[in-house]
Amino acid sequence: MAELRQATHILGVCTPGRALVEITRDVAQWVAAQGMHEGLLTLLCRHTSASLTIQENAAPAVQRDLIDWLDRAAPEGAHYAHDDEGPDDMPAHIKAMLTGVSLGVPLIGGRLALGTWQGLYLVEHRRRPHEREIALHLLGA
Repeated sequence: MAELRQATHILGVCTPGRALVEITRDVAQWVAAQGMHEGLLTLLCRHTSASLTIQENAAPAVQRDLIDWLDRAAPEGAHYAHDDEGPDDMPAHIKAMLTGVSLGVPLIGGRLALGTWQGLYLVEHRRRPHEREIALHLLGA
């Protein structure tokens, strides 16, 4: 049995404002550079107003529809007590809670075990651009 190894990295992601930003390529390149063949990658978004998701990466309309749905589920408005950073502040926290801030992806044969149409996304819930960080932890052999 091969000895388990681990590797960590902080991936920086610049967002354009409210959007799904695909990070699959950057994550896959980092994973490949670690030289592991089997294992588990854990991703953690280090923010409370952005999140992570695995979603379809073929049709851009999917991302637009998801953003629109989240906007309807947690609309901006004066009905929130927390608005320290503006009217999109509390809705961004609700959206991050709904979509989650961590993911686990198996590593099989040296590759992320994503499906054909799946991609990894950072979901920016704020209107203005941000610099976000995602902590990566790979455990494997």
